[in-house]
Amino acid sequence: MNWVAAGKAIGQSKYLYLMMLLPMAYFVIFKYGPLFGLLIAFKDYNVFQGIWNSDWAGVKYFRQFLTDPYFWKLVRNTVLMNLYLIIFFFPAPVILALLLNEMKNKLFQKFVQTVSYLPHFLSTVVICGMIVNFLTNEGLVNRVLAGLGYEPIPFLMQPDWFRTIYVSSEIWQGVGWGAIIYLAALTTIDPQLYEAATMDGANRWKQMLHVTLPGIAPVITIMFLLNLGNIMSIGFEKILLLYTGPTYETADVISTFVYRRGLVGSDFSFATAVELFQSVIVLLFVGSANWISRKVSQTSLW
Repeated sequence: MNWVAAGKAIGQSKYLYLMMLLPMAYFVIFKYGPLFGLLIAFKDYNVFQGIWNSDWAGVKYFRQFLTDPYFWKLVRNTVLMNLYLIIFFFPAPVILALLLNEMKNKLFQKFVQTVSYLPHFLSTVVICGMIVNFLTNEGLVNRVLAGLGYEPIPFLMQPDWFRTIYVSSEIWQGVGWGAIIYLAALTTIDPQLYEAATMDGANRWKQMLHVTLPGIAPVITIMFLLNLGNIMSIGFEKILLLYTGPTYETADVISTFVYRRGLVGSDFSFATAVELFQSVIVLLFVGSANWISRKVSQTSLW
């Protein structure tokens, strides 16, 4: 009888199940299917022999990476870049959402939202082209500095400036888009809470501290945990387009190193081993942060 009821339920929702086929196929083909390629990390991979027929190498390439003199520099650059993003970029969308929520003029609010979203839709190549044009010796920034009586600064040639440039451009490009989820979370807060706070004498600042922020705290926690998943990885496209020989000291990260060794150098086994090592470290970070969050705030990813 249960099977009959289940069959009827599936028949009634058949179109919903059909809609699920496409996203499921996407994850199977592009997310779970490639996991088979992780075997390359444990083999002396030969393109002509294929994965199965290539000789086993064990943990040879993991040892090579861990004993590489460049290892700690890559880890340091990757972790520092992501820590700066968490410290400076992560709060930016939250602050923007709170400021937009406090605006009385709705027309101006929509204008600010639209302007802040626009950089997200520009390609990384366009963004990097703009950054290069702004920061060259004859660029806008150095012209302003010259007008103020300062000497031009070769920003893109100085290692100390690279992380600042990268993080600043990420904030500019992503703050508006990142604020969307927090603006959506703000709409779920019960207006009666604000009315009660007003009756208790709370001004707008105290309402934000005691009503607004606690109301979106679960969303902030979830987004923070998701951001921790990138603590050992960072998109290499912008770094690849912006870094130069003099800035390798602070700009070179694990993803750009994998690109050079794996794609440019055709050392597929070594590159796969590095990526797998990185993924395991990320899993440990996220798992630990999730466990701590569940114990402290009862909010977690799982």
